[in-house]
Amino acid sequence: MAELLIHTKKIQGNIKYLSAYFKAHHITWSLITKVFSGDKEFLKHVLTDEIIQKIDSIGDSRLTSLKNLKEVNPKMQTIYIKPPAKIYADDIIKYATISLNSSFTTIMALNEAAKKANTIHQIIIMVELGELREGVKRAELMSFYEKVFQLSHIEVVGVGSNLGCMYGVEPTYDKLLQLSLYKEMISAKFNRELKYVSGGTSITLPLVESKTIPKDINHFRVGEAVFFGTSPLNNKQFKELSTETFEFNANIIELEEKNIVPEGVISDGSIGHSADFNAKGTSETSIKAILDFGIIDVDKEDINPIDESLKFVGITSDMLVVDIGNNKTKDGKKKYSIGDKIPFKPNYMAVARLLNSKFIDKKFD
Repeated sequence: MAELLIHTKKIQGNIKYLSAYFKAHHITWSLITKVFSGDKEFLKHVLTDEIIQKIDSIGDSRLTSLKNLKEVNPKMQTIYIKPPAKIYADDIIKYATISLNSSFTTIMALNEAAKKANTIHQIIIMVELGELREGVKRAELMSFYEKVFQLSHIEVVGVGSNLGCMYGVEPTYDKLLQLSLYKEMISAKFNRELKYVSGGTSITLPLVESKTIPKDINHFRVGEAVFFGTSPLNNKQFKELSTETFEFNANIIELEEKNIVPEGVISDGSIGHSADFNAKGTSETSIKAILDFGIIDVDKEDINPIDESLKFVGITSDMLVVDIGNNKTKDGKKKYSIGDKIPFKPNYMAVARLLNSKFIDKKFD
């Protein structure tokens, strides 16, 4: 079975590094665990008591993930990082310390759920800053806050925004300054101090380093930088974070010399994908390896073979084919054999899908 290898110590090292980095810049942060989808093995191996103490809160966009987090550590502060569905208000109150919101109707439902549970639920109200994802329209923000401040069991603890996630609108200084100014306006008009100005994510980290982030931006929601060591702003390693955190290994289940060009009438009936080929080279052959994973498990665009000489041939629901040329090393020795593993470097989406595939083995080291 193909396997995803998770380098636990390197991920924990990234958490410790970022914790110290944020502390030095007077920023609180939430570790976003979406990529792991609440996997209990991950929680057991990565989020030890020592590591949890390095994080202000842990966030996810799935209620089942927050439920698993609470089972691991009932006292853990959790944050639900997308506007919740009204129908799940009771569960949000039960499993999330804080939730991000943009709908007054939903916030009223959360207020009723919190009243039933005899608790106060904390929310961060999201503002639309151009990404056209979740967020209250800027022109309606002050009246929105005024209505929410009147709710008995809701405590507004912040203002936030989400940039760079859908259309890729960059979190520039000017964009984040708008968020900072809204916080000042709300504090001045309603005489309420907001604890969090949540405008930071992995994509915003380079702005902290270049000191081009408004001083009021004091809360970051970070996942990718922790788990992959990079910032999506430039897809480069951030500071001293480890980028060698995951490895995907597939088994060679067939290794044969075959034609480069398929034989027969080509139709659109295939459920897989294949590389383009030169129809003129009908007599040419190469050695092809079949690997034990397919489209069901991961998109081939999200993984890169460590051996850059391998060429993609095709993928079906449960197998991938690569061209390995003449299967010889530079000194003429045989390069691959049946049963050997082919390693790949997976990106964020690859890891998210592989962790959710029941056909992929998961190993922690």
